Amino acid sequence: MGETLRLTSPFDGFEFDAWHEPHQDARRGGLVLIQEIFGVTDHIRELAAGFAADGYEVLAPSCYDRLERGFEADYGEAAIARGVKYSNATPWDQVAGDLQAAVDFLKTRGAVFAAGYCWGGAATWLAACRCEGLTAASAFYGRRISELKTETPRCPTILHFGKADASIPAERIEEIRVLRPDLPIYLYDAGHGFFSDRRSDYHEDSAKLARLRTLQLFHRAAGAKDPAD
Repeated sequence: MGETLRLTSPFDGFEFDAWHEPHQDARRGGLVLIQEIFGVTDHIRELAAGFAADGYEVLAPSCYDRLERGFEADYGEAAIARGVKYSNATPWDQVAGDLQAAVDFLKTRGAVFAAGYCWGGAATWLAACRCEGLTAASAFYGRRISELKTETPRCPTILHFGKADASIPAERIEEIRVLRPDLPIYLYDAGHGFFSDRRSDYHEDSAKLARLRTLQLFHRAAGAKDPAD
């Protein structure tokens, strides 16, 4: 059963919340699960429980707590507008500090991974490039990765995009591919948000395949049984 913890950001000392889901199987590592623009919603908590069932101790940080503690939005226009506003008002340096706090909480017990969606996909890329202690990262349809594309991941990283995602033009993905020719970039016959069964673009087959690739990456990157087992 999950619970809310409070972490302290090395960026500015701010205390922010994070949803914590203990691992339910033999421990395979820790996972920093990064929200969409909608906050740490029931969907994110459900995903956390799913990864916990696979053996991952999960932390899902509330990245907008400085603006509105406990922010959770639905998928209506007003909520989306507020989420976009908060995402634009949250600087990447601050995000990197908050994510480092989550990594630091988990890394004393073994390997730590990151995965995130939409805004969280870009934040996952950020974590891979700037955070110390990550073992691997899997970023889903991170539109704003383009803002960070010249940064270099420090750990094995994979990217997932929908071929029909109107918010992420093919040329943006190609720019990343040119800069990082060895980076695995997977394209799916789906639109934006294909991993979320709360969204109209949900595509079950693509979601299952992307999840499988994510777990395979984590397993390969860990290289050995988690020392905390």
